[in-house]
Amino acid sequence: MGSVRAVLIDIDGVLTVSWQPLPGTVEALREIREAGLAVALVTNTTSRTRASIARTLADAGFPVSADDILTAPAVTAAHLAEHYAGARCVLLNSGDIAEDLAGVTLVDEDQADGEPPDVVVVGGAGPEFGYAALDRAFGHLQRGARLVAMHRNLYWRTDQGLRLDTGAFLAGLEKAARVEAEITGKPSPAFFEAALAHVGVGADEALMVGDDIESDVLAAQRAGVTGVLVRTGKYLPRTHRDASGTPDHVIDSFADLPALLRDPRGSAQQQL
Repeated sequence: MGSVRAVLIDIDGVLTVSWQPLPGTVEALREIREAGLAVALVTNTTSRTRASIARTLADAGFPVSADDILTAPAVTAAHLAEHYAGARCVLLNSGDIAEDLAGVTLVDEDQADGEPPDVVVVGGAGPEFGYAALDRAFGHLQRGARLVAMHRNLYWRTDQGLRLDTGAFLAGLEKAARVEAEITGKPSPAFFEAALAHVGVGADEALMVGDDIESDVLAAQRAGVTGVLVRTGKYLPRTHRDASGTPDHVIDSFADLPALLRDPRGSAQQQL
């Protein structure tokens, strides 16, 4: 681990659950900061802006600012600016993330009905993902709109248990409309490229800590980043067993990361 210069960290399920710090995570992040490692909090969270996330985490004691946070909405804004400049976009999302979509032309459904949008942008699932909203999105896709999704997560962990997420709805839209979504957040390679550029290191100098074995850990490993799976958040033994690959390291909690950085031999490939 001597070559590690930066740590990429998922937030939900790794540092917090329902925005409450998991035991030992505040102290562990402070220790990593004090060791001089660069830090980027990389999240598919689509319910809050970077500034809001930073305030919540800082109030809980985490040594972070908005500049440390890279969200799927922020990366989505960059993707739309590069590939669909000036496009009229309809957003299906639970939560207000307009601040992180600066420069994106968002139209509401009433406006879109008169002139079909160019892009349907899908964020995080919630009460807004009802039949009427999904059917409208389906109609736009049938009329030629492109489909851009911030992630494919099937579920996430809250203090009330696992909750259904965007991936379950996105699969239906793709199959019904016979289109394939462009994914901008994790596990997209472009997301990890953006995260590495954010901290200014190469893939071989970074590690990624996450609770989603596919989207966080194995996706990072395919990008050349060392992967660390934590047994918190959405972690389930069955998804670990059935995964498409093997994590570089498995630890019980983010609180164990400083020890892993000091001596990786004790944590690599722990048994299920």
